[in-house]
Amino acid sequence: MQTLNFTLNELLQVKDRIEPFIHKTPIVTSKILNRETGAELFFKCESFQKTGSFKIRGATNAILSLTGEEVLKGVVTHSSGNFAQALSKAANLKGIKAWIVMPENAPKSKKEAVKSYGGIIVECLPTLKSRENTANEIVEKNGATFIHPYNQREVIAGQATCAIEIYQEIDSPDYIVVPVGGGGLISGTALATQCFSPQTKIIAAEPKGADDCFRSLQQGTIIPMESPKTIADGLRTGLGDLTFPIIQKYVSDVITVSEDDIIHAMKLFWTRAKIVIEPSSAVALAAVLISKERFVKKSVTVILTGGNVDIDNLPF
Repeated sequence: MQTLNFTLNELLQVKDRIEPFIHKTPIVTSKILNRETGAELFFKCESFQKTGSFKIRGATNAILSLTGEEVLKGVVTHSSGNFAQALSKAANLKGIKAWIVMPENAPKSKKEAVKSYGGIIVECLPTLKSRENTANEIVEKNGATFIHPYNQREVIAGQATCAIEIYQEIDSPDYIVVPVGGGGLISGTALATQCFSPQTKIIAAEPKGADDCFRSLQQGTIIPMESPKTIADGLRTGLGDLTFPIIQKYVSDVITVSEDDIIHAMKLFWTRAKIVIEPSSAVALAAVLISKERFVKKSVTVILTGGNVDIDNLPF
């Protein structure tokens, strides 16, 4: 299986293409957390991104890559979370119709957010099969283009722009720690790293209750995600056939963390940095906190993937 790759020029073109439609998010530091870990930590705050997560990067690049005919017929995706909001927003910016297939039990707040960005919600049963079948029906009926939340070249290229921004501010960090769910962000980060700072090591952070990446790397094949149990709802998805080979080739290690680790990291960052992050973001900080010895005296960038928290259902 051939691994997806991008040239440096390709990635810079993607960055230029989506730049007018996204935020360049800040990188923050914390002396308290540096003392806590013994590392020099940098936090890339995608929680401040439009729609509250990094997903707008990939969604915007996918929308801007459509042909004229595809624009007229609209797009469809299946997502119950951040990509649903991101694609709705990106499509709305260009006046493109976007159908969003969401499980009927998706949080009301997320459905309301999708509607506010102009997405057309089509409800389905809360199973992957139902999501895929419903999306396929919309493709057949309306001729809409399916945009995958993470397992698509244009989406991965868009997510890679987060790492480009990091490398334009931080000279060759020793590590970048990235939460992994479907693998779109970590794949983009890994491919950007090959272009900008190949000596930087990419570390995946994953909940123990949704550790399909860890198990897949051990087995050398994709182990499907079954009944994930974690508060990090953004990381409950399984790997894709595009993202897994990239992770196999370029990711140095996977650190798995417990639910208590996630909650501790989330509370710590809220109280110390005074920045709201969602549980999926906290997974990356948790990985650093439980593996301090690895990161002592190292330059470590932690990607905080989003800040979309259901404040009526906090895990603490």
